[in-house]
Amino acid sequence: MANTTAVYARIDTTLKENAESILSQLGISPSSAIQMLYSQIVLTKGIPFELRLPSAKPTAIGGMTREQLDAELLKGVESMKSGKTYTADEVDAELKREFGI
Repeated sequence: MANTTAVYARIDTTLKENAESILSQLGISPSSAIQMLYSQIVLTKGIPFELRLPSAKPTAIGGMTREQLDAELLKGVESMKSGKTYTADEVDAELKREFGI
C-alpha cells in the first residue's frame, strides 16, 4: 500500500453534501477527488483551473430600458462611423472568451 497521509479541511455542509452527491453519481469517492485535484496541482504546477472574478453577464435586450437600448445602439453606430467593425466570427470569439458563450 502506498504511503498516505490525511488531509483535513472545514467546508460548508451544503457544499460538501452537494459535491459528494455529484461525486457519488460519477462513482468517485471524496478521497479520490482530492487525490485527482492534488495530482493536477502537481502536474500543472498551480491550480488546474482559472481563478478570476466572473465577468458580468451580457444584458438581454428585454432586460434593458428604452434609454439603455438606445444608448447601446448609439455606441454601435458611432463605432461603425469611426471604422471599428468586426466580423461575426470575431464577435463570436470575443463572446466566448469573455462570457463563455
